Amino acid sequence: MSKARIYLVGLCAIVALCSCDFSKHNKALVNGVGRALAEEVSRDEIEAKGEKETSVSVDADDKLVMQTSPKGTPEQMLERTGYVASYNKTTRLPNWVAWHLTAERIEGSAKRSDVDFAEDTDVPEPRATDWDYYNSGYDRGHMCPAADNKWSKKAMEESFLFTNMCPQNGNLNRGDWNEMEMACRKWAKKYGGVYIVCGPILYKGKHKTIGKNKVVVPEAFFKVVLRTGDDPQAIGFIYKNTSGNRPKDAYVNTVDEVERITGIDFFPSLPDDVENKVEATANIENW
Repeated sequence: MSKARIYLVGLCAIVALCSCDFSKHNKALVNGVGRALAEEVSRDEIEAKGEKETSVSVDADDKLVMQTSPKGTPEQMLERTGYVASYNKTTRLPNWVAWHLTAERIEGSAKRSDVDFAEDTDVPEPRATDWDYYNSGYDRGHMCPAADNKWSKKAMEESFLFTNMCPQNGNLNRGDWNEMEMACRKWAKKYGGVYIVCGPILYKGKHKTIGKNKVVVPEAFFKVVLRTGDDPQAIGFIYKNTSGNRPKDAYVNTVDEVERITGIDFFPSLPDDVENKVEATANIENW
């Protein structure tokens, strides 16, 4: 029902109700007008509520952000405002962090300067703290970057939880890794949105740790990016946790190769034919 119709019905009701003589002799008409107004308003409220619930449901049920971790991997799922994380209590690191970066979410007023790094009390002790990183020689490396969460104050705050961090070489964190984060924001704007999954790579053998809580230092990091639509594409990247200054194409891998190295099944909710196609090839020129 349009606002004009509501106003018209409402006006009729007011005129009728304000006339005592009319009301006295035409109760049935007055009551009928009142019922009509109530029914039309109620119908609009129901329709609006239904549209809102559908929108929320679709956003909350975005299966593409859910990945499948290797069987037997310690995992606690953490659903945040701006991302989903699979947390590993053994390594004190995320197994992976995934989010849907849309064109709208690359803008906003939330500032990282207003937020401090924070211990995540949603996971059991021992867990990473600021003191583990202090004088460790490693940066507190965001997996889901702060700049992807400027659209929401709460999302920005949650991006600074240590369950979204890994010990990262400072040159990598502020150099090539940061350049890839900026590229993802550019792609989100260009294509309307992209799905991103990233996390640590731990090779077989003993791992270096930092701090009294023994936070594991990854040997490398992965990032996979998916765009959907008429021309779906996916691409993977692998970065050693060392200093370097290389072009983006030096890190390119197929998603299939990243799956082989990490054991993670990326984007399992994609139709099989689409998943098999986009994960088998990787060409930075397609982005």
